[in-house]
Amino acid sequence: MKPLNRHLERHRTDRIGWLRAAVLGANDGIVSTASLVLGVVAAGATPQAVLVAGVAGLMAGAMSMAAGEYVSVHSQADTEKAELERERREIELHPEAEHAELAGIYRARGLGPELAEQVAAQLMQHDALGAHVRDELGISETLSANPVQAALASAASFAVGAALPLAVIALAPAQGLVVWVAVTSLLFLALLGVLAARAGGAGMLAGAWRVTFWGALAMAITAGVGALFGAVV
Repeated sequence: MKPLNRHLERHRTDRIGWLRAAVLGANDGIVSTASLVLGVVAAGATPQAVLVAGVAGLMAGAMSMAAGEYVSVHSQADTEKAELERERREIELHPEAEHAELAGIYRARGLGPELAEQVAAQLMQHDALGAHVRDELGISETLSANPVQAALASAASFAVGAALPLAVIALAPAQGLVVWVAVTSLLFLALLGVLAARAGGAGMLAGAWRVTFWGALAMAITAGVGALFGAVV
C-alpha cells in the first residue's frame, strides 16, 4: 500500500510582526546614520567629529525606535484587548444576534444559508469568542501585537543597520569619505531589501529597488542641507 502524499504548505504570516519591525529598524539605521554622517561631512566636520556624531545617532536612534515601536504596538494590543472584551460582553448579552452576525459573515464568504447557519452554530458552541474575534474582527494569534518583541527587534536591527556605515567611516580613508559612505550604504540597503523580500516571500528586485531609492533620496537631501549649512557657517 502506497503511503499517502502529504500536502505541506509553508506560510510566512508568523513572521509578519517581527519581520516588519526588524526591516524597519535596519532600514532606518542605515538611512538615518548614513544621512547624518553625509550631512556632517558635507558641512566640513573632521573625521573624528563625524564618527562621534554617527555613534550618537546610533544610540539615540536605537532607543527612539524601541520606545516608538513599543508604544505603537502596545496601543494596538490595548485596542485588540478592548475589542475582545467588548465582543465577549456582546456574546453574553445577545447570543442570538451574534450567531446571526456570524452566519451572515459566512454567507458573504460564499456559504449557502443553511450551511452558514450550521457552521455558525457549531463554532458558537465550540469557541464563540474565538470565532467572532477571528472572523468578525480579523484578529488572530499569529498576527496579534507583541510590543516587547517588536521593540527589541526594532532596536537591535537599527543598531546593526547603523553600525554598517559607522564601520565604513572607521575603515575608509578621509579622502572621498562621502563617496565611500554613500555607495556602501546603498549596497547595504539593496542587500537588506533582498533579504527582507526573500524572508517574506516577495519579489527580491522590487524589495531592493524600493529601499535603495528612498535611501538615496534621503542621503542626497541631507548631504545637500549639510553642504548648504557648512557654506553659510
